[in-house]
Amino acid sequence: MSWVIAILLAIVCFAVFAFAFRLPRKSWTVLLAALALGLAGYALQGSPGLPGAPGKARADQAEEGWAIVDMRKQLVGETERSKDPLMLTADALVRKGQYSNAARLLRGAIHTNPQDSESWLALGNALTFQADGMLTPAALYAYRRAAQISPDSAGPAFFVGWALIRQGKLIEGREVWAGRLESMPKDAPGRDVLEKRLAGYDQILRKLVEESEKSGR
Repeated sequence: MSWVIAILLAIVCFAVFAFAFRLPRKSWTVLLAALALGLAGYALQGSPGLPGAPGKARADQAEEGWAIVDMRKQLVGETERSKDPLMLTADALVRKGQYSNAARLLRGAIHTNPQDSESWLALGNALTFQADGMLTPAALYAYRRAAQISPDSAGPAFFVGWALIRQGKLIEGREVWAGRLESMPKDAPGRDVLEKRLAGYDQILRKLVEESEKSGR
């Protein structure tokens, strides 16, 4: 039901700006992109049950941290789980939004075991969100190493696509997800999660495009 409400709110928002405020038609594409980005964030992070205080940056950052850790755990297979005790502490730091401190710990875990794919994936996440969601060269390197060690995993591609969508690169992010899904084995870790997220994201985009076409008639 929360999905329906979110989509309906986006449609209402579009209608208000496009017609009530008479937004120029040439600006509709920008508005639709902004709404799609917002709904993409809801699709990826929306967790009504998580504790939080709307309007407070610290609470929002903490909720984001919980979402990052929980999603990584859903995407990583049992055989890929890190055995390093530093991962527990790093996850606790990420949940508090302390990405820099988490990254330092994860570098230690990787130094101990360079073949720890989950530690590489977690490091990529910490470095990305330390940079406000931007894919830095260091983060991309960490994601590449995670993908090299666990080539069937959905994790690295999912978080790269997530970061692209957060940056407003809506189509590029979708292409990363779709490309990874197409090339993954049927029983690969995290495939079902990635498939579900991509389907939800496509539903959002279709709804917004359909509404735009109806409004343009």
